[in-house]
Amino acid sequence: MNKREIGVSSEALACDYIASQGGIIAARNFSCKQGEVDIIARDGIYLCFIEVKYRKDGSYGLPEEAVSFAKQKKICKVSKFYLYSKYKSFDIPIRYDVLAISVIDGILSFRWIKDAFCYIE
Repeated sequence: MNKREIGVSSEALACDYIASQGGIIAARNFSCKQGEVDIIARDGIYLCFIEVKYRKDGSYGLPEEAVSFAKQKKICKVSKFYLYSKYKSFDIPIRYDVLAISVIDGILSFRWIKDAFCYIE
């Protein structure tokens, strides 16, 4: 599998996991000129902007460590665009999450890190 296929597969697994935890998927791969967000989902009262990261082993560190400051800033810009274009409001409770998927001893492991980072202007 190439990187794009792995990414698509990881995001599908992430959507299934979020749904199994009671989340409701609102959008996948939402993009605009500011950037792209892997998943937008409802989790209780929150509208969550979720970055999915996958690692097949620990040789490059934990998946969540790959969400750089620059990526966080991009996700925040996209969230601002999404909120205004979809809801015409910024008064919606939002959260920035990371869903880390890794393979440990041949078994998929999911970690949904809620409130992984704060809004960055």
